[in-house]
Amino acid sequence: MRGKAVGDGGLAFAVRRRRKPGAIRVYWTLARAGFKRQAQYKLAMFAGLFTNCVFGFVRAAVMVAAVRSASDFGGYDEGTIGAYVWLSQALLGATQFMGPQIDLVDRIKSGDVAIDFLRPIDVQLGYLATDMGRAACTILPRGIPSVVIGAATFGLSMPDTPLAYLLGVISVLLAVALSFLCLFAVALIGFWVIEIRGIRILYQIVGTFLAGLFVPVHMFPDWLRVVAMSTPFPSILQAPIDTLSGRAAGTDALLIVAIQGFWVLAIGLLGRVLLRAGQRRLEVQGG
Repeated sequence: MRGKAVGDGGLAFAVRRRRKPGAIRVYWTLARAGFKRQAQYKLAMFAGLFTNCVFGFVRAAVMVAAVRSASDFGGYDEGTIGAYVWLSQALLGATQFMGPQIDLVDRIKSGDVAIDFLRPIDVQLGYLATDMGRAACTILPRGIPSVVIGAATFGLSMPDTPLAYLLGVISVLLAVALSFLCLFAVALIGFWVIEIRGIRILYQIVGTFLAGLFVPVHMFPDWLRVVAMSTPFPSILQAPIDTLSGRAAGTDALLIVAIQGFWVLAIGLLGRVLLRAGQRRLEVQGG
């Protein structure tokens, strides 16, 4: 009977181990949860699509007029500048430049982040997986229709090779991941300051400008373009636009994706350093 009991215990342990989800499955579940959570805000997504289109029409009209009146507009013509405008509008929701602060900000302020440290998953990767699911839900009903509307009204210049779109999708994924990792690093400053709204606003202003939201980075003066390219911001917006629109092709597109990968690793490492330092500094009081 004793041997049987031990055998049953071993069998139960084996079943528990077999049912324990792997790391990939856990992060996939978090991504799905982020997608489903974002899908609850259907009216907000419709409002975002409407806003995208309104500003897209205004920006496209101004940019096309500028292209027609200038002899050289940074190498852009009407089709490519239209692609720049509408792709940038499509990516705004996914990159969260204009969005609210991520949940981690409030959890650091309240001390609930201590619970995150006790969970059997990596804090940074867990939040990243959730945000990737949110971004996917944002792009599908808001981003893609924006591009379709822009193509129907302005006639966008887009590539005609499958490889260009494959690199474009990879570039968008890296851009979304990099955008979140930058916001994650900004949120971690909350371990040292009481309120980070001012820092978030500064990040939003500087980031959107250097990313190429208002005018393409290629239109910057040489010195300002060097400054912009020394930051991760162009890899969040200008890079996926260049790859998806076909402005950068072949080796140039591969180089852009490689630079994005570098920034993902660099900012991800910065976030891990800040997270480790913040964890050592964390103090939670209560009873």
